[in-house]
Amino acid sequence: MMASRSRATAALRRPIPPIGRSWRISISPFFHATAQCRWSSASTEPHQPNAEGCTGGAPSPSRYIRFTSESYPEIKRDGKFSELTKDHVNFFKKLLGNESAVIDGLSQDATDDLEPFNSDWMRKYRGHTKLVVKPGSTEEVSEILKYCNDNMLAVVPQGGNSGLVGGSVPVFDEIVVNTSRMNNIRSFDEVSGTLVVDAGCILEVADHFLAEKNHIFPLDLGAKGSCQIGGNVATNAGGLRLLRYGSLHGNVLGIEAVLPDGTILDDLSRLRKNNTGYDIKQLFIGGEGTIGIITGVSILCPQRSKAMNVAFFGLESFEKVQQAFRDAKGQLSEILSAFELMDGQSQDLVHTVTKKKRPLEGRHPFYCLVETSGSNAEHDSAKLEHFLEHVMGEEIVSDGVLAQDETQIQALWSWREGIAESLGHWGGVYKYDVSIPIQELYKLVEETRERLTSAGLVGDDEKHPVVGVVGYGHMGDSNLHLNVVTRRFDKAVEKQLEPFVYEWISKRNGSISAEHGLGIAKKRYIGYSRSETMIQLMKQVKNLFDKNGIMNPYKYI
Repeated sequence: MMASRSRATAALRRPIPPIGRSWRISISPFFHATAQCRWSSASTEPHQPNAEGCTGGAPSPSRYIRFTSESYPEIKRDGKFSELTKDHVNFFKKLLGNESAVIDGLSQDATDDLEPFNSDWMRKYRGHTKLVVKPGSTEEVSEILKYCNDNMLAVVPQGGNSGLVGGSVPVFDEIVVNTSRMNNIRSFDEVSGTLVVDAGCILEVADHFLAEKNHIFPLDLGAKGSCQIGGNVATNAGGLRLLRYGSLHGNVLGIEAVLPDGTILDDLSRLRKNNTGYDIKQLFIGGEGTIGIITGVSILCPQRSKAMNVAFFGLESFEKVQQAFRDAKGQLSEILSAFELMDGQSQDLVHTVTKKKRPLEGRHPFYCLVETSGSNAEHDSAKLEHFLEHVMGEEIVSDGVLAQDETQIQALWSWREGIAESLGHWGGVYKYDVSIPIQELYKLVEETRERLTSAGLVGDDEKHPVVGVVGYGHMGDSNLHLNVVTRRFDKAVEKQLEPFVYEWISKRNGSISAEHGLGIAKKRYIGYSRSETMIQLMKQVKNLFDKNGIMNPYKYI
């Protein structure tokens, strides 16, 4: 065994051929990799049937997306809300001045201009708004909300509109308050690592800014090129770095927000310790814009790691995946920054869509991506080498690749980050972002796949709405992304999925929403994860902040 480890260690230190040529490292059975390009976003729009009933080609025109009010006929417009008038529109035009800050669909036909704000990127939710306002400051947000509250005009806060549960698009004619013009980086303290930004700052822009300062944003998402930090905080986004840096509940130091009556809540603390009364900002983290609009965020950003390594494994069972994760925590501990799970079918579908060469020779039921990041390259490499030798020697891992440079790191990450985009290729995707005790994490995928197959809904031709059922996610957080890939959204599929998925999760004391919130998609199912007492307390909080109920109505609770 010692001789085998010595040979493996020596092999890891051999020079690697230039990018574009295959390379191997002789840890049994072998390591092999090729360079690919990393996906920059997971925001490609799935297809819905077009006028001819087909799903191929470019994303479907918006007019073929069903209105949310039609998909959820039980939801009725609340008669207490006023209907938009020209006087209302003129007030906002006078307030904001800039023509581009107001999209007016009441006085003129602005259907095409309004549509990106009326529908979500999944082409699943669509509203009827006639007005979008884009404030440029906290004070303008305050004036907007005060006017809306006084005139009983319902409001939907909207950032990058990259969510998955319909929380950022209107249901009826609510006014959309879009924060895209509020995109400044206000300040950064290189000593404490405290970053203060406007809510509309793009996540990727902030991370690039921090990279120049040798720091990193503690959140990473596939949609980082379009999502906004205010929206990330409002949905308590999790992402790829949570294993290492924790959730936004711990990293956000302070929040500036505007309450429904226009009151500006200035809690933009830059301190890690502030134990003076209730921590009110926590209500806005994950509040989905139901008690106010976040306009500014203060967040703690760690130093950017000098040394980063990525390995990609093929494994033969979920039991082996759990064993690899347990050993990674034990042997990599403080440098382990990501442990991502992907099943074989998810990787097959990525390959079908992208035509990229697979990282591994042969196919496996499960794949894992392991990332380490630290400050000492020699120390980190030694720990990773020992871990690789262990999982290969104990036959926990069947095959694997180890990236040798930044290009290859990005190439391996593309097989994880490219899943969401690839799955939208066939039509629609039913997405369930859930938390389950780790031992049973993949059982939900298996039982859902069997359920849909037994119902005759899964197949290779147009007669079958379901292309496949896949599972992937953040192993380190017990967070599963259950995705049902379809050629079209179909009531027969929905009947098999809901409430089955939520009942399954409830029996195991899991969470029906691990990262993306409730929105409109999961509002009626909150009881599967929260007790009646908790739900009543949430309603009391909502009523305390938003007495008129104008903020993001018809959603959340």
